[in-house]
Amino acid sequence: MHHLCTFFFCSLIQNIKVHIALFTVALIYGITFSLVKDIMPFYLQGFGFIVLRVGGAAILFLGTSLTRPRESINWKAHGGLILSCSVFGVAANMLMFFKGLEITTPINGAVLMLATPIFVLILNTFIFKQQLTFLQLLGILTACAGAILLMIGRNFTFSTTTMPGDILIILNAISYAIYLVLVKKLLTHYHTLTVSKFTFLIGFVFILPFGIPELIHSNFNMPTYIIVEILFIIVCTTFVTYLLNAWAINKVGPTLVGAYIYLQPVLAAIIAIILQKDILTLQKVIATLLIFAGVYITSLKYKWYKLKA
Repeated sequence: MHHLCTFFFCSLIQNIKVHIALFTVALIYGITFSLVKDIMPFYLQGFGFIVLRVGGAAILFLGTSLTRPRESINWKAHGGLILSCSVFGVAANMLMFFKGLEITTPINGAVLMLATPIFVLILNTFIFKQQLTFLQLLGILTACAGAILLMIGRNFTFSTTTMPGDILIILNAISYAIYLVLVKKLLTHYHTLTVSKFTFLIGFVFILPFGIPELIHSNFNMPTYIIVEILFIIVCTTFVTYLLNAWAINKVGPTLVGAYIYLQPVLAAIIAIILQKDILTLQKVIATLLIFAGVYITSLKYKWYKLKA
C-alpha cells in the first residue's frame, strides 16, 4: 500500500510538471504574437528574422549541451530521423509559417494552425500505428470547438488572394505535426538537449539560403525595446519552448503536447485584454472553458495509464 501511494504521488507530481511546462510554452507563444507585430516588417523581414531565431537558439543549445557529458549519435541508425526533425520541425516549419503569414491574414493563420493537433492525432494513429483512445479524440475535438468559438466573429477572408498563404500555413501545421511525432522516437535514445542541438544546427544550414538575403537588408537601427523583444523570441519563444516541448513529448507523447496549441489563442486574448487591446465577453469565457476542458480530457489517458503501470 505504501509503495502504491508513493507511486501515485510521484505520478501526480510528474503530471503537474508536464502541464506547467506545456502551459509555459503556450503562455510564451501568447506573448509572442504581440511582440512579432512590433518587429516585423519594420525592422526584420520574416526569413531574416528566422535566421536570428534559429541561429541564436542553436548557439544556446550548443552551449547548454556542454554542461553535461557528451552523448554520441548513431548517425547510421538515427541520422535520417535527425535530418527529418531538422527539416519538419525547424526549417520547413518556420519558413512556411512566416512566408504564409506574409501572404494571408493573421486571423486566417491562427485558424488554420488549429489543425496541428488533429494532424498529430492522424499521423500517430494511421501512419505510426499508435492506439487512439476515445478520450484523446474527445479532448482534441472539445478544445478545437473552443478555439473555433474564440475565433467566431473575426474577419475571415479566405480567397484566391490569400490561398497561397493559407496553403503554406496548412503545410506548416502538417510539418510541425510530423516533427512532434518523429522527435518522440529520437528522445527514446538521446537526451533532449542532444536532439535539440543537432536539429537546430542542421535546420540553421537549411534556412541560411532563404534568410541571408533578407537579413542583409534589415533595419538594424533598433530601439532598445525592439532588441529586448528579439532576444525574448530567440531565448524564450525558440530555445525554451522547443526544450520544454521535447521534454514533455518524452514524458507524455505528442498528442497532449499538440493539444496545448489550443491554449495559445486563449492566452493571446487574455494578454490583449490585460493590455486593453481587447474586451472580455461571455463568448470568450465559454471558449476558454472548452479549451481547458479539452486539454484536460486529452491528458486523462496518461494519468490512467500510469496508475495501471
